[in-house]
Amino acid sequence: MGNLPASTVVVLARTLILKITPSSLITSLAEAWEGNPLLLFSLAWCSLLLLLLLFRRSSRRYRVLLLDYACYKAPSERRCTYEVSEYVVIRSGKVSMGSQQFTREVYAKSGLGDETYAPPLIFREDYASRFPSAIQEAEEGMFSAVESLLSKTQVLPSQVDVLIVACSMFSPSPSLCSMLVHRFGFHPSIKSFSFSGMGCSAGGIAIDAAAQILRRKPGYALIVTTENTSLNWYFGDERSMIVTNCIFRVGSAAVLLTSDPARGGAAKLELLRTLRTHHGTDDAAYGAALQQEDDCGNVGVALSKDLVRVAGAALRRHITTLAPRVLPISELLRYACATAVSFIFNHKQQQHVPDFMRAFEHVCLHPGGKAVVNAVGRLMKLPETAVEPARMTLHRFGNTSSSSVFYELAYFEAKKRLRRGDRLWMLSFGTGFKACSLVWRCLSDSPFDPVNPWNNCAFRYPV
Repeated sequence: MGNLPASTVVVLARTLILKITPSSLITSLAEAWEGNPLLLFSLAWCSLLLLLLLFRRSSRRYRVLLLDYACYKAPSERRCTYEVSEYVVIRSGKVSMGSQQFTREVYAKSGLGDETYAPPLIFREDYASRFPSAIQEAEEGMFSAVESLLSKTQVLPSQVDVLIVACSMFSPSPSLCSMLVHRFGFHPSIKSFSFSGMGCSAGGIAIDAAAQILRRKPGYALIVTTENTSLNWYFGDERSMIVTNCIFRVGSAAVLLTSDPARGGAAKLELLRTLRTHHGTDDAAYGAALQQEDDCGNVGVALSKDLVRVAGAALRRHITTLAPRVLPISELLRYACATAVSFIFNHKQQQHVPDFMRAFEHVCLHPGGKAVVNAVGRLMKLPETAVEPARMTLHRFGNTSSSSVFYELAYFEAKKRLRRGDRLWMLSFGTGFKACSLVWRCLSDSPFDPVNPWNNCAFRYPV
C-alpha cells in the first residue's frame, strides 16, 4: 500500500477500527477508490487469492488412517460347543428327529470349533424372552469393544465426529447409535448413522462411508460392527433356516478412523482404496439369503442351496472391477495375454485368474462358512496360506457377520505377520448380494495388544 495516498490509508484504517456496517463500508470504499482505481484492482486480486485458497482447502482430500480397533471376546460361560448346540435344539421341543440329524451333519461340516460363543438366550430357561436377550447381547458386545478401543487410543468421546453402527438383524428404538451416545456421552453434534439389513458386508460398507466424510476434513469416526443372533436363532424344521444356527455366532468390533494428520504416527493402517458392488438385480443373488417366517411362523434366515454359486459369480464380477485398480502393470499384461489366448484358441477353457498375491501380502476373506471360504479360495486360486486366517477365524469365533474381518485382522497381529509397508486386502460380502473391498497399507509392524481376542490361544493355530 506504499503507492496509495496518505488520505486513502487513513480512510481504510478508520473503517477497520470503527464499527463496520455495510453502508459505512461501501461509503468508505467509494471515498478511497475515488480517483484511485489501483485500490479496486488490489481488492479484486486479494479476493481472488482468498477464493482460490478456500477452494483448495475445501477440495483437499485427507488421508484416512485406522488408529486402532478392538474385538469383543465373550465370557467363557457363553461357549457354544457342539453339545450345547445339540442340547438347545433338542430342549426346544420344536425340531423333528430328522432335523436334529441334519443339524449334526451341517455342524460337522461347518468348520466351527468348540470355542465359539452363543447369545444369552441360549443359556436361559425361557427361549421366548428374546428381546431382553437381544438388548443384553448388543450392550455387552458394543460397550466392551468401544470401552477397550477408547482406552487404547486415549481419544475422548467428545472428540468423535462420526458414529456408525452396523447391525443387520436388530434395529431397536432408540437405535443402537443412541445406546452408545447415552452410554459414553458423545458430543450432541456427532453425526450418527445406523446401518441395518446389509448383511456381512456392512462392516466394509461402514468403513467406506466414514472414509468419505473424513477425507473432507480432519476428525475421528467410530465404526461399531456387530450382529445380534438372539432374535434370529431359529427354532423350527425348515432346513434352509437351520443352517444359520450352525454358522453364526456372537461377535462385535469397534474401529476408530482418523484423518487428523497429527495422529499419523500412532496409526496402524492407512486406507488406500475402497470398492463396493451391488448385485441385487439378479434374482438368484437377491434371494440367496432371506429373513423370513416358516410355515409355523418361526422367524429365521433362509440360505439358498445356490448360495455358493451366487457368491462365486458376484465375487468374480467384483474382483474383475477391482483388478485394474490394484494389480501391477506386469500382472495386468499377463492376465490380458492369457485371456486373449484363451479366447482365440479355446472358448471353453477355464478363465484365467490374475494373481492377487502380487498386489497384496495379506488377504482377509470373510469367513462366511467352510464351503464359501473354499469356493472363494478356488475362484481366486489363492494359496492355502492366504485362506488360513479365514479358516481359523471361522473355527475359533464362527461367522460373526460384519465384524468377522476384524477378528481376522487380529489373527494377523497375534501371529506377528504384519510388517510396515505390507498391503492388506479385506473382502467381505453379504445379503443383497453385496461385496465390499478395503485396501490397506500397514504403517507399523504388528504390536502387542493386551486385549487381542486371540491372546492365549493363537499358539494353537493353525489347526
